[in-house]
Amino acid sequence: MTSRSPTSWARALYSAVTWAAQPLLRRKLLRRAEAEPVYAEHIPERFGRYQPATLGQDGRGRWIWIHAVSLGETRAAAILLTALRERLPGMRLLLTHGTATGRTEGRRLLQPGDLQVWQPWDTPAAVRRFVQQFRPAVGVLMETEVWPNLVAICREEGVPLALANARLSDKSLGQALRVAPLARPTYAALAAAWAQTEDDAQRLRLLGAPVRGVLGNLKFDARPDAALLERARQWKSGLSRPVVLLASSREGEEAMLLSALRTLGPVGRAVQWLVVPRHPQRFDEVAALLAGGGLHVSRRSQWVGGPPCGAAADDIDIWLGDSLGEMALYYGLADATLMGGSFAPLGGQNLIEALACDCPVVLGPHTFNFSEASDLACEAGAALRAPDLEHGLRLAVDLAGDRQSHAHAVAQARGFLDQHRGAARATAQAVAGLVQPLS
Repeated sequence: MTSRSPTSWARALYSAVTWAAQPLLRRKLLRRAEAEPVYAEHIPERFGRYQPATLGQDGRGRWIWIHAVSLGETRAAAILLTALRERLPGMRLLLTHGTATGRTEGRRLLQPGDLQVWQPWDTPAAVRRFVQQFRPAVGVLMETEVWPNLVAICREEGVPLALANARLSDKSLGQALRVAPLARPTYAALAAAWAQTEDDAQRLRLLGAPVRGVLGNLKFDARPDAALLERARQWKSGLSRPVVLLASSREGEEAMLLSALRTLGPVGRAVQWLVVPRHPQRFDEVAALLAGGGLHVSRRSQWVGGPPCGAAADDIDIWLGDSLGEMALYYGLADATLMGGSFAPLGGQNLIEALACDCPVVLGPHTFNFSEASDLACEAGAALRAPDLEHGLRLAVDLAGDRQSHAHAVAQARGFLDQHRGAARATAQAVAGLVQPLS
């Protein structure tokens, strides 16, 4: 009898667990669909089954497949896609996602001839059906989405699969090393990995990933929606107070905001507050929390022709940004931003988008998901850091109310962004290199 290696046993055990979890996945999707109906759409795609059965087969061998699991990854994919379409004119995009927000945002990226489907659940059967259905010329995983069966089966089927805009925190590295017999062969089976930073590259190499370059962060190449910024400029002209934004807030941070506002007293009332939760399924929950804290809330979804202004704004304590696809509008309205996810221990969110909209940023202590970008921004004077939300509020209120400090922060942010652009073109060139034999 031939003994199996720890690696093969690890993947076999993992595959058994993912297979057994399929009924739980179906139930989870239906539960999430109660708040976000997109989760109930095309559920068979999660298991590698497509309607019609011939879906995508006219492009077999030619699809440029990008997997962007959620909203942030899809926005990064949009930047890469612009550069890819310039380098590979006439390319056909196969776009996959794992979340409703990713799929909704991804629809905006599609052109005639492109396709969008759900990422298959990581069982061998579902993944193999997906790969054989579309037979991509190349696959690009955005940032962190490395799945054992997906990577292994792409390699078996001859589909080069790369990790782009790759990042790996110390925490994620530690988690991966605890399951090294599964993680190491998975990362080693990638065709290439292009890291955001040298620190990311070093951590990826510890897992055996074939790091082919440190190309920077795609998000530095983002250009905010000019129409949304112009609308923000027009709306802002009617406001009597500066605006401070809590952007992409996560669980627990809105309660921190309420507590800090009580402590600040009149200082906190000198500005107009705006909260935009990270996840749309929390919009109603956050509205109820803020109202329960004694604040008068005005929701973006109820605005007609802009936010309340003049006498209508006197009784409004806080705006709630309960819409998707309008972050540039919110950053354009704001005079300073507190970056969500960084005040609770959740790793922070993307500060680059705010800086690109000329909105100064105050970070909390927890930025491990964007550690190098956050540290470099603070060193360059493009962002400030606070030990907690109360101190962050004071910094943000001061920034919003002091024109000289605000102008200096904006100038520093512009220089910082200019210094770090170029990842999109370099990554597109690297991806194209993997498909050249098929071009």
